[in-house]
Amino acid sequence: MEAINFEAITLRKEITYRGGRIEISLDTLGYEGERMSAYQNYLGGGMLGRVACNDTIRAKHKFVELSLAEELDEIAEQLKQYYFNLTNPEEGFESLSYEQNQTLPVSAY
Repeated sequence: MEAINFEAITLRKEITYRGGRIEISLDTLGYEGERMSAYQNYLGGGMLGRVACNDTIRAKHKFVELSLAEELDEIAEQLKQYYFNLTNPEEGFESLSYEQNQTLPVSAY
């Protein structure tokens, strides 16, 4: 799958030092009326948890075909990396890499 221009399909973006989320439309990717979100929770001590994703397709259907799940997973992976880059600028301070971040828990609770 080629790189997705998330700026063009962003519906909502709420980013703070304590986490947040980004929501995109999946319309232009072939899923009319569907959405996907990436989010990050605050763990405490100035640390954000792993970037997680969800989508309206899997939220509505308990089971999806493997090919659809794989395609949604590819979109989700690109979206998680995009969101991580928004919350973790490269310059200014030493931070975790995306791969290191993904080893953290999603939530502190």
